[in-house]
Amino acid sequence: MSDHLRFSGKNYIEQRQALETIIRKHSLLINVLTILREVALPDHLIGSGAIYNAVWSYLTGKPLLTGTKDIDVIYFDASDISYDAEDKIIRLLADRFAGLPVPVEIRNQARVHLWFPERFGFAVPPLKSSAEALLRYASKTHAVAMRLNPDDSLHIEAPFGLDDMFSFRITPNLACDNKKTHYEKAQRAKLIWPEIEIVEWP
Repeated sequence: MSDHLRFSGKNYIEQRQALETIIRKHSLLINVLTILREVALPDHLIGSGAIYNAVWSYLTGKPLLTGTKDIDVIYFDASDISYDAEDKIIRLLADRFAGLPVPVEIRNQARVHLWFPERFGFAVPPLKSSAEALLRYASKTHAVAMRLNPDDSLHIEAPFGLDDMFSFRITPNLACDNKKTHYEKAQRAKLIWPEIEIVEWP
């Protein structure tokens, strides 16, 4: 087995420990996680590319920010789902995240159903939490997110497990008609990490 696959096929506990070790080496992500905890952004998670790109970069000996265009932050606040309320949060955090090497993108998951049809071409019901949003990601591999707990432990959400990520395997999630997004993100990643296996959409 190639060294980049050294955690492939391991049990969840071993893979979770490996993920935490990698993320704790990523000073930028720890900084963002710490800020989000300090401001008590409701039900927040850092997810998607910031996580899996860091893992693949670490396991292939690349800089941890390789392939990372931005850091996706999701949160859930159903008390006000207006654009203005979300924009207020974005502006509030803009100064805290100023000067970072990549932008931080912040989105209220309680608003997703309002803009999703225009962006993706089909409607979805309202979400009930940030973690639930992961169930709709186009690829199961990408559905990994986390936040920093008050005791400095990492809370990790991985509804489909971690083996796809540690196996460099991008597996489709058929929960939504996201075939186009699955292939676009997979092909983009494969240009950076040729080790990646893209599982066909059935």
